[in-house]
Amino acid sequence: MKIAILGATGNVGTRLTDEALQRGHLVTALARSAESLPARAGLTTKNIDVNQPAALAQAFAGHDVVISSLKFLNNDPRRIIDAVKATGQAAGNSTRLLVVGGAGSLFGTPGVQIVDTPDFPAAYKSEALAGREFLNTLKGEAELDWTFLSPSALLLPGERTGKFRLGQDDLLIDATGKSSISIEDYAIAMIDEAETPRHTRKRFTVGY
Repeated sequence: MKIAILGATGNVGTRLTDEALQRGHLVTALARSAESLPARAGLTTKNIDVNQPAALAQAFAGHDVVISSLKFLNNDPRRIIDAVKATGQAAGNSTRLLVVGGAGSLFGTPGVQIVDTPDFPAAYKSEALAGREFLNTLKGEAELDWTFLSPSALLLPGERTGKFRLGQDDLLIDATGKSSISIEDYAIAMIDEAETPRHTRKRFTVGY
């Protein structure tokens, strides 16, 4: 499979790249300074400016899946969505878009998303609201084949265990009351979805 990873030099993007390459996929790493990634078999790097829609569509061309691992704030979701749609239309097929989501739009209690709770950290609220807007934009798409994967509340570098739970729109909490997932295990869940779509045109979540 040919996978384009947008934001491939970030914390999540690098793990997604590692996981995809480990499974034998061909990966195009897209970022402002993609050449900073070490050379590996199956990896192509390409510097990209996400503010240039034509360049985005060209970079996505020929890929089965595009994974966006960009921060939401100051990035217009329409640029990415339209570039993926244009790529699929030009090729006469449907290029899939998988999005690294945030936890803020998950429901902590019935009817209440985490980002709307009084205790949500102010430092992360703008990014969380932008992530929710991206998800809402995807939900309004009639043609795009998309999936949005929200992590648990804590997403940090850690161990690749391969042992986790999947959910849908509710925050996953373990027996100790903690909501977490390592970036390494998050990457497993995302590449699993790339290989075997189970959440087409849906959001899902992953946690311990």
